[in-house]
Amino acid sequence: GSLVAAVLAHSGRLDKEHLGARVGRLSRRVTLSCCPQGEVCTMINKKYREFLPSMQSAEELVAQVEGLANNIDLLKAGIENEVQRDLNVAVAEFTELKQQLERDTLVLSVLKKLQEFDMAIKECNSALLEKQYVAAAQQLEKARSSLRSLESRRGFELKILKALGTELTVQTQNMIYHLGEEWQKLIVWKLPPSKGSSSLEAVVLSELHLHTVPPQDEDTAVPPVAAVLQALAVLGELHSKLKDFGQLLLQYILKPLISHPSLQPVPEEQPEVFILRFRSQELALDESSPMEVFDKIKLVFEVLHKYLLNVPLEQPGEGRREGRVTLAELLGELIWEELSDFLIHNCLVNSIPTNSSKLEQYKEVIESTEEFEKALKRMQFLKEDTTALLKYACNVDSHFANKKCQDVIMAARNLMTSEIHNTVKITPDSSVALLELPDPGSGDHLKLHSPSSLLHNGTVNLGSESRLSPFTLCLPTCRISSSVQQLVELAYHTLLEATASTDLCCVQLFDCVRNIFQLFYEVVPTYHRENLQKLPQLAAIHHNNCMYIAHHLLTLGHQFRYRGTGVLCNGAATFVDLVPAFRRLGMECFLAQMRVQKGEILERLSSARNFSNMDDEENYCAANKAIKQVLHQLRRLGKVWQDVLPVNVYCKAMGALLNTALAEIVTRIAALEDISAEDADRLYSLCRIMVQEGPQVFTPLLEEDKNKKYQEEVPVYVHKWMTFKELMIILQANLQEIVDQWADGKGPLAEEFSAAEVKSLIRALFQNTERRAAALAKIK
Repeated sequence: GSLVAAVLAHSGRLDKEHLGARVGRLSRRVTLSCCPQGEVCTMINKKYREFLPSMQSAEELVAQVEGLANNIDLLKAGIENEVQRDLNVAVAEFTELKQQLERDTLVLSVLKKLQEFDMAIKECNSALLEKQYVAAAQQLEKARSSLRSLESRRGFELKILKALGTELTVQTQNMIYHLGEEWQKLIVWKLPPSKGSSSLEAVVLSELHLHTVPPQDEDTAVPPVAAVLQALAVLGELHSKLKDFGQLLLQYILKPLISHPSLQPVPEEQPEVFILRFRSQELALDESSPMEVFDKIKLVFEVLHKYLLNVPLEQPGEGRREGRVTLAELLGELIWEELSDFLIHNCLVNSIPTNSSKLEQYKEVIESTEEFEKALKRMQFLKEDTTALLKYACNVDSHFANKKCQDVIMAARNLMTSEIHNTVKITPDSSVALLELPDPGSGDHLKLHSPSSLLHNGTVNLGSESRLSPFTLCLPTCRISSSVQQLVELAYHTLLEATASTDLCCVQLFDCVRNIFQLFYEVVPTYHRENLQKLPQLAAIHHNNCMYIAHHLLTLGHQFRYRGTGVLCNGAATFVDLVPAFRRLGMECFLAQMRVQKGEILERLSSARNFSNMDDEENYCAANKAIKQVLHQLRRLGKVWQDVLPVNVYCKAMGALLNTALAEIVTRIAALEDISAEDADRLYSLCRIMVQEGPQVFTPLLEEDKNKKYQEEVPVYVHKWMTFKELMIILQANLQEIVDQWADGKGPLAEEFSAAEVKSLIRALFQNTERRAAALAKIK
């Protein structure tokens, strides 16, 4: 209560008088309303006495509060005016001192780095004078690290840094120069005058000298190999030195040892130097076996490992265990990939067998390859997981198939691009490397005839008493290119090789044989296109070649069906799908040549002036010349196709060409509107030349007496032969004879000419008379 009164009094809301008046008014209201008047006064006085001390205490508190408030105001004013100003000054001074400290610290660190740089350069020079190359290289690296630290500081540039960098470069190059001289003293190459040549003569003159022991007559000892190599490693120059050394090693030692079978390494150890020379053996094979090559390469690496490569080096930061690596391992990383590729392509590839029967002997090569890799791993030249050579050697089946296929394709391509006109005669009783077909249930192995053998008995045993004709499924007599015969023999031998190979190899060889024939289909018509278009004989030979190949493709897969396992015996090994394509290829080529010849015949007959006005000597001579040219062309074709085409094909081809000539003559004469008697006689004489000499062009065989049979059968092959002879009859017949030949449309003339054509000839030959009109009336 007294605290409340004090606060109220301090705020100016109460004082004693006001308080007494309010108390009095309150007392009267209470007295009047609740109590008798005497009691009320007594109570009020009592309360007033109790309240007054509290009022006085409150007034004292108010005075104290006012004093404290004044002190606070004074203190606040003092802080704002004096303390804050001193504080700002102190903060500014602190900031300046801090910045100065940082600058001093930076300057101190820069000076320290400069001192380290200077000390490192001095120690490097001292070590270099004493030929302590490792220490000198390490000091150079310290100097380089100090300079790198100085250059990395941002906002702090010194002009001296450029000079320091120049000094470091000079010192480094000086160090590299001295190490290079030491390297050249340690490893000395004596190369032939014609550098870059890897011929046998040049390699024999090459020598490698390794000075691994310091000469005794020099006062200053040559630093050991390890020190020079370690210093080069520290400076980062060892890689380039080893790369150059590795390339020289490959060019003048390793690759020549692989390429030249007669080359042999000759190591020579002397007290102060090791020398590696070479000699060439006079009696040497064309190719070295992989075992011999591996032995020579291993000998070189063994002496190199003993005198040079067995040096451990510190390689920090290389991710290697404990940062240590031998020189052999570093050199192996630089040259092994190139060396292994060269070994594969120039040694192992040549050792792959060309015959499946020799695959078992290849195990020796695999074992030798494995031993070679193990030896190089023991010398730390190779890592433990490096097996490139062994993987290649172990995959011999695939490589054998690839090499065999490559050799077969190359041989086939050479045959395809050889001359077509070199031919051999094929007769029905001849065969090329044919297989005897056993009874499918007998399980007997197939027997292969030699490529040059013939089936003299001429029969095929079907497993029963019945025998087929000796000429069943045989080609008629004709000539084919000797290269095609060799190509088919190559296909037979390749399939025979496939039957003795693994399944994978068998599939590859079977596909290779298919590729041979597909290659023939694409290459031969393109490569020989010009000759096939210009030379009729080559077109005929190519036709025979295609038919010969198609003939063998019919049974080629079936002959190997019961031999071996895999793709050749499951029915999938077939070439029948290629037969229509080859037949079409041969026919299209020959028909194209036939079209060319027909075009030439028609072109020559076009110069006969339509066989009109034969009473004119010039016209008659032109027609006679055209006839003679056509016959000459046919005789020439008969000669070039003689003994080349099969007889039936020959006769059909010559018959078609002769038929073209006769049909053209018939058409031209039948189209004439006026034929005089003299014209008719001369036309008849021209036609008689064709009838007399035309059959003489049919000479399919070399024996003249055997050709008469086919010359007598000309009407069989020349469809217009009887038409031509009927035309000759018309030219010499009178009207009655023509009518008799017609015989009301049932005679021989009616079989060859239509009524309109006969009427046209009658009108051209005979004058318009009643007899002609009567004759025309009978032609219907």
